[in-house]
Amino acid sequence: MDMQKIGLLGFGTMGAGIAQLIAQSGRDVLVLETAQERIDAGMVFLADFLSGGVARGKITEADSETIKGRVHGVLEVEDLAGVELVIEAVTENPAAKKSLLSKVSSVVGADVPILTNTSALSVTDLATSVENPGRFAGLHFFNPAPLMKIVEIVRALETDDGLVETLVSFVESIGKEPIVVKDRPGFLVNWLLMPYLNDVIQAYDEGLATAEDIDVAVRLGLGHKQGPLELLDLIGLDVHHHATTSAYGATLDPTFAPPPLLRQLVAAGHLGNKNGKGFRTGGKVTE
Repeated sequence: MDMQKIGLLGFGTMGAGIAQLIAQSGRDVLVLETAQERIDAGMVFLADFLSGGVARGKITEADSETIKGRVHGVLEVEDLAGVELVIEAVTENPAAKKSLLSKVSSVVGADVPILTNTSALSVTDLATSVENPGRFAGLHFFNPAPLMKIVEIVRALETDDGLVETLVSFVESIGKEPIVVKDRPGFLVNWLLMPYLNDVIQAYDEGLATAEDIDVAVRLGLGHKQGPLELLDLIGLDVHHHATTSAYGATLDPTFAPPPLLRQLVAAGHLGNKNGKGFRTGGKVTE
């Protein structure tokens, strides 16, 4: 892969993780944000994650400094002129994504690949916002991006075959395992995961077992590395609610419909690990 200058839209949790991955591969990253404060916060998150890697002996302090030195924040879309590939990782709001993607498309040129990290929205729909939608696809990283091995390459309706081949090589070059999937709600992993997690929430709500025992049962009985309610707290209850709501709206498949307890928890501000209120966190609901 000879693309050495990558544009990244958004410097939140996912954006910071993706920036680290790309910088670790020896590439420069220009991260677009709306305010300097958000760039600073992203750099703090990136630095903290790298410090953890240094403490665990995964990377050296020199490696950490080199990686941070390859990541540069910018505040204007025009600053992305000259990048060779763009990855969008902003809020899961279709109107906001489309508006930004349209502006970026006109700045970077008609042949530069533009990718979205959306986990719930239609890649084909987002592709309508860019010039030459054949150069648009999904590149779905999982959280935390530096640690999760898999990346879904999502083929939209008009995605060029050559772009898919390029993305397979790109994902491999940053040390991840690519899988190519169709543009469907949840793509592949979340298509399988969402109904399962909904069933777990319903089982908990009906009192089949405590949250702790449900997680123990799945870890020891099914061989999963992590219990489903622990996973929900990590993902974010609001994130799962948004994803299931979107998938249900697109398919009307009742297995995707968010369970009543999930809707109640999110409405009450129980978001999981991010605010300490979830199924297995310090502010958990009830056992």
